[in-house]
Amino acid sequence: MPNQRLCEFFDVLDRNKQKVTYGMVHMFTDHSDVLPADVDTTSRLSRRVTLKIPVITSAMDTITEAKMAIAMAEGGGIGSIHRNLQPEDQAKHVARVKHRLNGLIRTPFTLYKNMTVAGHRANQEQRRREQKNVFDKFPVVAREGSTRLVGVVTDNDLDFCIDPNRTIGDFMTPLRRVKRAGPGTTIDEAYRIMLENKIKLFPLVDGTNVCGMYLFSDAKRIRSGVRTMQNTDSDGQLVVCASVGVGDGAMRRAELLAPRRCNVFHIDTAHGDSGNVFDTIRRLKAAYPTIDVIAGNISRGESAKRLVDTGVDGILVGQGPGAICITRIIAGIGVPQVSAIFDCVRAVEDTDVPIIADGGIEYSGDAAVALAIGASCVMVGRYLGGTDETPGEVIHYKGRLVKKIRGMGSLGALRESASSQERYLQTANGPLVPEGVEGLVNYQGPVHDVLDQLVGGVRKSMGYLGAKNLTEFRERADLFLVPDSKESHPHSITISEDAPNYQARQ
Repeated sequence: MPNQRLCEFFDVLDRNKQKVTYGMVHMFTDHSDVLPADVDTTSRLSRRVTLKIPVITSAMDTITEAKMAIAMAEGGGIGSIHRNLQPEDQAKHVARVKHRLNGLIRTPFTLYKNMTVAGHRANQEQRRREQKNVFDKFPVVAREGSTRLVGVVTDNDLDFCIDPNRTIGDFMTPLRRVKRAGPGTTIDEAYRIMLENKIKLFPLVDGTNVCGMYLFSDAKRIRSGVRTMQNTDSDGQLVVCASVGVGDGAMRRAELLAPRRCNVFHIDTAHGDSGNVFDTIRRLKAAYPTIDVIAGNISRGESAKRLVDTGVDGILVGQGPGAICITRIIAGIGVPQVSAIFDCVRAVEDTDVPIIADGGIEYSGDAAVALAIGASCVMVGRYLGGTDETPGEVIHYKGRLVKKIRGMGSLGALRESASSQERYLQTANGPLVPEGVEGLVNYQGPVHDVLDQLVGGVRKSMGYLGAKNLTEFRERADLFLVPDSKESHPHSITISEDAPNYQARQ
């Protein structure tokens, strides 16, 4: 709930028909005995999905695919995998994220008894190419298409196979020697049994049918607490979000994503306060009640209320603030981002629906302001666009290393993707009117290094205000207008060495 000082600050602006964005406001400091290293940045993306750091990456085709989503979840955040991928390919990217780290494997890959070793090895190679992951421990079922467990096998067992035409059944451990348990077995119970029996694979069976699996390495890691910053779900898998769009196309994607245990569906449109978005929210919530739905984008409190009434689990705020976006210039719409965030936060303050601040983050201090005025997390695209984990190659341009980035409403994206056309309410038959641009960003190295600087800036801000967590941060926040931001930036010098968290405005 916004504090009274913030309400009064924005009320004065509203009475004068004024709106503000990042760079136009700063925060007062307060007495503090809180060190930045000691603050808690835990937050939420949606009603049921938590974040250890309040950051989600944008569903842009030059930002988030499986590699970025894995890195984000391992760092405590989450990534939203873009939908310019074909639905089947997007589902494979989600599967790569979910298979990176496992607690309970609900749908393990199985081999069948009469499968040849050669056939298994060919499938392994195909999975390596398509999903970038390979498993080496398998339940074995009676025949292809069956779920009746008859044994287990590992690739170590198959190392002793000289004739690739021999079958999996020749090398498997038969069922009579396999330790197993029922579907309700917890990870602690499984770990104890595996430890006592010195086994690394522990299948779960419902009657005679395999219905899950634990691996010793995963159980040991999870129980050891090594995964301190990894953002995982109740099954011990990395969390992941995926963009689905609207209408029948969204339902088609959801049908493929749900079995991969996607944690969040992301309805990303240029205008989230619209009938097709509301209808899609209702359809997704009815069909997949255990999967949260976030939707946007909007920039007014009234719009946020309507989305809440429709049943959404998280709201994306931001129309036109992104570095690659020209919506405000082309269409003449959009509210400056700080005012838009606060208006939406205030509108839904009596609900448990988080506000996601999407776009406009130039410096870590911008993220701090967004969180201090009530946003639950920030969505970033360009900010991480030059990292190793984004799609695309590092290239040389005028003596510097760069990577390409483009808005999903850029001309190139609109030409190449029906999903981009849908997002920006356009069709291939009509003239394409871009709402984004394409450009270059400096190469930045590993995303974790950049995240450390981004979240580190937020931690410093919380320390300056004496806030131990984001709830206290919002309670203590007090804004004032900055008439001229020149004083806030380095001035009257020539910068001789770049800081890793600061680039001067061009």
